[in-house]
Amino acid sequence: MDPKNVVLKKSVDLSGPTIEGPWLDGDITLDEILDKYYERIGFQATALGKAIKVWKKVEETRKKEEVVVFLGYTSNIVSSGLREIIAWLVKHKKVDVLVTTAGGIEEDFIKCLKPFILGEWEVDNVQLRNEGVNRIGNIFVPNNRYIEFEKHMMKFYAWLSEEEAKTGKIFSAREFVHELGRYMDENLGPEKEKSIIYWAYKNDIPIFCPALTDGSIGDMIYFFKESEDKHNLRIDIAKDIVELNNLAVNANKTAVVVLGGSLPKHHIINANLFREGADYAIYVTTAVPWDGSLSGAPPEEGMSWGKIKGKADYAEIWADATIVFPLLAWSVFKT
Repeated sequence: MDPKNVVLKKSVDLSGPTIEGPWLDGDITLDEILDKYYERIGFQATALGKAIKVWKKVEETRKKEEVVVFLGYTSNIVSSGLREIIAWLVKHKKVDVLVTTAGGIEEDFIKCLKPFILGEWEVDNVQLRNEGVNRIGNIFVPNNRYIEFEKHMMKFYAWLSEEEAKTGKIFSAREFVHELGRYMDENLGPEKEKSIIYWAYKNDIPIFCPALTDGSIGDMIYFFKESEDKHNLRIDIAKDIVELNNLAVNANKTAVVVLGGSLPKHHIINANLFREGADYAIYVTTAVPWDGSLSGAPPEEGMSWGKIKGKADYAEIWADATIVFPLLAWSVFKT
């Protein structure tokens, strides 16, 4: 062996903090546990502790200079009680750009009409079908929610179609969601105060939904366009990709927070490719990288594409977002 090709291994670094959890004798608060101990517990608790520090750094930086915060989330996040936390973040302008799926739009709207119900994992799914109840994990959504939703959407589609015919304007998916927020403001009751779409409309925060037709919204577009009147409703998705990418390109700095994976995750990090990567990144996912999927791809893989900067501050938490995101949001914004 050529001695010039031998790589000398460095000694193992044992200078890090010791592993330690909270000692529960005496008075100790959740804030103290999150701030002092999480990074030192190990495993995914340490990842959560790191994510708290990254997002706090983003908030501190935003006091001095522009950092555009992109938040991506899949529809199951809105199915759960995380919907209200995201709505709070939007209400208080803690995020600047949202990217979600069709389910992330429609379920937010539906919850303003009728609530979802906590059910069970182990149930007779054929019986649920026979009784008109849909299941999302252990969350039950009766069909009458969609019936009420359809009544509103048919009115909304009729207005949108008439507006396009009158003005010649073709709405983008982002504009579609913004106008849906306007509709909610004018037509829905007090439950809209916990809606993501409503607060995004009020604060002029864009919500991008690249796969707008992939869900009940798409089903109702189908019914609307196949009705006797044969409406010529159109949606411009090309306009959205230009707007989303430019929000990243023109930003001073960017931070990406992604709950789940799939299309919202890639739309956000791919937009950041055009500015040579995001400056900060937080991923919360249960997907693993071993199958090569984008959902499971860690921030380090994004660095190879230039979607995350090589010197970015980042954290990835492999955990159920319903468990860790409330702790993350609480620690950053309420402590």
